[in-house]
Amino acid sequence: MARIKNLVASLLCAVALALLLTSSSCAAQPIKTTPTLWSFHLPLPNGVTGAESLAFDRLGQGPYAGVSDGRVLKWGGSTLGWTTFAHSPNYRKIPLCTASVVPSEETESICGRPLGLQFFAKTGDLYIADAYHGLMKVGPDGGEAEVLATQADGVPFHFVNGLDVDQATGDVYFTDSSITYPRRFNTEIMMNADATGRLLKYDARAKQVTVLRAGLPYPNGVAVSGDRTHVVVAHTVPCQAFRYWLKGSKAGQYELMADLPGYPDNVRRDAKGGYWVALNQEKARLDAAAPVKHLVGVRLGSDGVEVEELTAAKGVTLSDVAEKDGQLWLGSVELDYVGLVY
Repeated sequence: MARIKNLVASLLCAVALALLLTSSSCAAQPIKTTPTLWSFHLPLPNGVTGAESLAFDRLGQGPYAGVSDGRVLKWGGSTLGWTTFAHSPNYRKIPLCTASVVPSEETESICGRPLGLQFFAKTGDLYIADAYHGLMKVGPDGGEAEVLATQADGVPFHFVNGLDVDQATGDVYFTDSSITYPRRFNTEIMMNADATGRLLKYDARAKQVTVLRAGLPYPNGVAVSGDRTHVVVAHTVPCQAFRYWLKGSKAGQYELMADLPGYPDNVRRDAKGGYWVALNQEKARLDAAAPVKHLVGVRLGSDGVEVEELTAAKGVTLSDVAEKDGQLWLGSVELDYVGLVY
């Protein structure tokens, strides 16, 4: 009997040691760093900047990018370059929108400012989160976009921002970053700790918008999980990502997924079941020391753990990281080009 007890004890010790070594090995795994310093640049047309969000159609064409003058542009390759794909109802009707004589900051409330973009593959429709005009849609041939919604529960949208489409149902999940401040005054959202943002759902069949969550601090990018059980929402402030559960025992719950090393913008699914999160800016450091590397994006595993980071030259900021065919496409609300990392 004593020999059996000793054998069992030895086996338990061996198992415990193996688990400890495995845990230590996992904890010690370094985070992969991918530099974007030498990324290929696709310059935007003269006079426009800010490819805040990128999308690819069901044929794999694109990218499509919403830019500062209110249009959604399509990249047609080096031969065609950038062409106008879609625009708000006001764009062709108001000469100020096409004249390029007034800074876009002064005209975007009239001409529109497309932010989040995503196609519904089954129909080829492109859904557009326009900061001022609301949730919009345009068909696969482009043209003037249709405004689908401008309010929810009787409260008008002030800053429609990120969106994603459930590819099984066509339902759209999107954010209204504040019911107090429009995009032009987005810094006031942070300065005043505004927490009036909302997570919303557009039911494609009923053509109705419902509020899934209200009272949120600066909700921004949205991504539907690969298994469609939840959506991931990036909060620019306080630098976090949350899950809103759509199905299962947690349906309706809103829970913290990850603390982020910077102020996030768009969130996109990656090819491994996780998410790319673009960072507009790194968190301020209390020690005032200069960061060793400038972070512009991170990739999270499905569990919310950071597994990869993107770095760039000082001064570069990103608003979107879209993965397609093993390549990373980079959009920025501040730059005059779209980046491509091979």
